[in-house]
Amino acid sequence: MRYRTRVTAPAAALLGTAAALAVAPTASARPLDAKPDQGTPGAETLGDSVYPALGNDGYRVEAYHLDFAYDATTRLVDAKATLRIKATQDLSRFSLDALGLDVRAVKVGGVAATFEQVDEKLRITPARTLPKHCATAVCVEYGADPAKTLPYTAWVPTPDGFAICPQPNAAHTVFPCNDHPTDKADFSFRVTVPNTLRGVANGSLVRTEQLDGGRTAYTYRSADPIATELVQITVGDYVVKERQGPHGLGLRDVVPTARAAALEPALALTPGLVDWLEQRLGAYPFETYGLLPCNNDASNAFDFTGLETQTLTLYKPNFLLQEEKKIGSHMMHELVHSYFGNSVSPANWADLWINEGHADFYGLLYRYERGWADSLGLTTMEARMKDTYAKGDQWRQSSGPVAAPNAVNLFDNQRYLGGVLVLYALRELVGEDVFHRIERTFLDRYRNGAATTADYIAVATEISGTDQSGFLNDWLYGTKTPRMPNHPDWTVTPVVSSLVAPRHRAPGHYPDSTATL
Repeated sequence: MRYRTRVTAPAAALLGTAAALAVAPTASARPLDAKPDQGTPGAETLGDSVYPALGNDGYRVEAYHLDFAYDATTRLVDAKATLRIKATQDLSRFSLDALGLDVRAVKVGGVAATFEQVDEKLRITPARTLPKHCATAVCVEYGADPAKTLPYTAWVPTPDGFAICPQPNAAHTVFPCNDHPTDKADFSFRVTVPNTLRGVANGSLVRTEQLDGGRTAYTYRSADPIATELVQITVGDYVVKERQGPHGLGLRDVVPTARAAALEPALALTPGLVDWLEQRLGAYPFETYGLLPCNNDASNAFDFTGLETQTLTLYKPNFLLQEEKKIGSHMMHELVHSYFGNSVSPANWADLWINEGHADFYGLLYRYERGWADSLGLTTMEARMKDTYAKGDQWRQSSGPVAAPNAVNLFDNQRYLGGVLVLYALRELVGEDVFHRIERTFLDRYRNGAATTADYIAVATEISGTDQSGFLNDWLYGTKTPRMPNHPDWTVTPVVSSLVAPRHRAPGHYPDSTATL
């Protein structure tokens, strides 16, 4: 079989994650009781060009275990995050990203550590310096209020619980973490809820415990590493519906109980979507896939249509109640993110065009193959790209080059349709067969990791046998739209300053710039 089988050994799984993290001794070349004046603080940034304050250096996270207990009366969460970190320097102090969390206690290697919350950092000073290459457990006990007002948040409160939407920079409003997609880690989750509710997270269910007081604990574990922005934890009145996808892939949807029957036609589309995409990009990269129609259709719940949290795409239920031709293209968009964005994550948020450009590229191809007109009334990729090409210089002026966003315009049209235009130009230049080999090689080489725009250009150069750096750099970073291969008649509309600029992303929101709606 091409897929990992579902984990069915709860005891072994738990011993390998939560229990091991909780009691793990420190492993290092030098003992933890090295001289306390050795080492230096880790940097409180990973130098991202879009979010320069995001992430932390001096260590890498190997694994997270998140233990959440939800109180349906207070609607609060009592939580414990246990991280296994490995120092990359002699570390006298280190930080985690954290915002809006009520941190009560921190232990490093089982020993109480000093901590302080400063801006969006949780600064931790262990009792002794952590030597380089030291691996140790960090345990943070805290409380969280999903309804708390913050500058931005990943929490999505629902009438019966919550879901989370961490992308791009909000996972640390849910759990303390190294909140950058380059620092992927193994994840396990334990979600305790009243018996009337269901707790769900990324990956596969490995254990269910009936507890005193009418409560149930659900433990999940992911077979593959996850970037913090792709974590999903949800609580509510849900039913889990399982079905089989291509080649033995297990599919699971987490559906509001009262709307399960109405949503079934949309959920039943997934096996066909996976099959179509596998023919182009290869085997689906994770152990399961499914949809989470979050139990909240309120306009202010979240202002995007779908979000690709790993193995479980978040949606508003009402969107999925529409006919296939109105939802199929966008469902493909979100599925593509399992490959571009989840399996291969952006090494810098400026590389987002790789995620969104590919998701719209294949989502539009899927639409046009079925003869479904897009929002402009167009029915072919060539027609849509000609229209997009004409807007190229205007978008470059108002939104910057495709691969040079900032925090304000990160999620606008340039990263979506602008990214599609780059991929279309490359395919026109090298031909369809070479283009598909570039795509698969890139995915295989960087699977379960992160990649840069330069990495994609290098793969394109290698597979095509021709240096593509000049061509792609002009398309990705140029201030003027280059000529389109094979289409000398295509023209770019002159820039008019009064034209409306593409929609920009406000802090904490994710507007729908995708062309697949």
